[in-house]
Amino acid sequence: MTDAGPVDADEAAVLAAVRSGDTARFASFTERHRRELQVHCYRMLANYDDAQDLTQETFLRAWNKRESFRGHAALRTWLYRIATNACLDFLEKRNDRTPVPSELADPASELLYLQPYPDRMLPENPQESVVARETIELAFIVAVQHLPPRQRAVLVLRDVLGWPASTAADALDLTLASVTSALQRARVTMREQLPDRRLDWRSRATHELSDDERAVVTAYIDAHERNDLDGLTSLLRRDLRFAMLPELGPVPMTAQDAVDGWVSGGLFERGHDDWRGITTTVNRMPAAVLYLRAPGDPEYRLFALAVLRIVDGEIAELTGFDAAATPWLDLPPTL
Repeated sequence: MTDAGPVDADEAAVLAAVRSGDTARFASFTERHRRELQVHCYRMLANYDDAQDLTQETFLRAWNKRESFRGHAALRTWLYRIATNACLDFLEKRNDRTPVPSELADPASELLYLQPYPDRMLPENPQESVVARETIELAFIVAVQHLPPRQRAVLVLRDVLGWPASTAADALDLTLASVTSALQRARVTMREQLPDRRLDWRSRATHELSDDERAVVTAYIDAHERNDLDGLTSLLRRDLRFAMLPELGPVPMTAQDAVDGWVSGGLFERGHDDWRGITTTVNRMPAAVLYLRAPGDPEYRLFALAVLRIVDGEIAELTGFDAAATPWLDLPPTL
């Protein structure tokens, strides 16, 4: 991604498009990188809508700055540089304009923007996309949001994309020493946020769910359909991390907290006792789409999306979303 040898045929064609002012041809080359750039923006912003907007902003900036592309580095590297800085500019404005309640006035307030990512929008060629499963999972995305924006950028460029320190420094207009220091601090925070996860995210790119994961998400749906609170509870690890967005905000809960919340919220009481579910995946994670049928309604209506991280046959993390607020997932509105 960072090679800067002789200009190859693609880069030469891009240069020709720049010199001739051929907008359509220039766009045809940049468009090839849309999906991977969108994933990059999503890692930076944790928000699918914003990632789409910032990818488009990247292409606009690329055209406006086309004269700065000399072919000394790959087109992809140049586009990633533009995308990263566009995200940093966006984060600065978002943080300035969004008031944060005092109890959330820390880097974790970025989780207020967390949205799930549709698997169908991930790059199709994993060798080009550099999208290992662990770097798109919600746990990773959440952990990254605890980093200040520039540390966030350094970590993604260096540890996820595998850029040399010199290339990252050039992209962010930093010194080598600043990049090294930022990466060290970022890794410390990531270890704190992901204490049971390794920090080598580039060596594993497993895309398929395991049999364990499929079995647990099926059991999770079955427990809802049978109104079985005990069965649902048995699927949860005692140290479960639970969050329901956006209603409860980014507040982790234990398994007991989650169960108490379900009971107090009337889960499986009349009006909340006629469930159906389907399995899916988002962020390359198993997920259950839950539909609820109200008394007198002939149809089951889209209600919630539960994204699960499953460890040793138990649900270790459950992140819930208002499924009706995620139209980009293309979930059926009714069953």
